[in-house]
Amino acid sequence: MQGSFCAGADLAERRTMSQAQVDKFLLDLRGALGKLESLPMPTIAAIDGPALGGGLEMALACDLRVAGHSVTKIGLPETKLGIIPGAGGTQRLTRLLGISKAKNLIFTARSLNAAEALDYGVVDYVSDEGTSAVDRALRLAEEISCNAPLALKAAKQAISRAPDLALEQGLDFERASYEGLLTSKDRLEALEAFREKRPPVFKGE
Repeated sequence: MQGSFCAGADLAERRTMSQAQVDKFLLDLRGALGKLESLPMPTIAAIDGPALGGGLEMALACDLRVAGHSVTKIGLPETKLGIIPGAGGTQRLTRLLGISKAKNLIFTARSLNAAEALDYGVVDYVSDEGTSAVDRALRLAEEISCNAPLALKAAKQAISRAPDLALEQGLDFERASYEGLLTSKDRLEALEAFREKRPPVFKGE
């Protein structure tokens, strides 16, 4: 929906929840965001409204983030509420921005507007004035979808594994992924399309 995203947990509801209910909520949310992050295809968060707390944590679980030009509230305000981000915010934001920038945003609990979020590296794109994040995200998705599905899946796996592997292990993983694509039908189609000077037609095979 244009003009919306996710402003985080309902604080009024949270006040009525028991500790056990809060624990279950966080575990369920963590599991859901983990599944979102591990989807094999590229994912894009289209942020057309506030992305605060769990809302930003959901966006951070996506591969790419697009903010609407007029969005003014993107951040992790938990320290203002006496807690810390509890659904991956401290971990994913740090991996995205580095330790110093992640500490800055979480310690200050500051909300960023779209332009600030782009400068900071929290989002990758901002829509043009008068257009929505959904519009820009769809254009980005179209650009990505022109490429080979198996290659996109392999690239996502290799990039996602990079922070957890030593360089030599990462290079070995990359090479194995590369070699696995050489005999795919999509690879052969790409070579044939290049020879015939036409766009390739990929089938994910």
